[in-house]
Amino acid sequence: MLKNWAVVPTCLPIIKRRCHGCASQRLRASGKFRVNANHKLIDVWLLALCTACGETAKLTVLERVTVRAIRPELLDRLHDNHPGLTGELLQDPAVQRRNRFALDWTNAWRLDTDGSDHLDCDVVEVAVRFAAPIPVRPTRLIADGFGLSRAEVDRLITEGMVVSAVRLSGRISGDFAFTLKR
Repeated sequence: MLKNWAVVPTCLPIIKRRCHGCASQRLRASGKFRVNANHKLIDVWLLALCTACGETAKLTVLERVTVRAIRPELLDRLHDNHPGLTGELLQDPAVQRRNRFALDWTNAWRLDTDGSDHLDCDVVEVAVRFAAPIPVRPTRLIADGFGLSRAEVDRLITEGMVVSAVRLSGRISGDFAFTLKR
């Protein structure tokens, strides 16, 4: 029996970067952009707020770029503070590297299954699809999806009852499939 699961973001993740105003390490994206033009050059920042003191931090998206080099639809989305663009830019590795931050996805995603625990079948094949690159432990997904404890999932893996082409230890953020044998 083949089942499809999806890991879906529920909100924007927390930005892990030091606040300039206090010692907090957590920022929340405001969803607003600051676009500044200086003659033919443009700078764009994503604004983030400290979760502790409320200080505004600017995360550089574009720096000293000619206006003609930016696609018009992207510029419109920046001017309109498009909510989907905030999520896209937060997940962009170049933006993360330039601004030296990481994302904390704790409590910012959910696992969508088709509603049943599927433990009544002898063999269950599950394809897990990620709507965004959210780093999650596969053992946690299996435990949440089947209503098992993580220790029980670890036992099933060591006994060969859960098999996959990908490594099930550590974190994964891309699509994968596994088979549960009962």
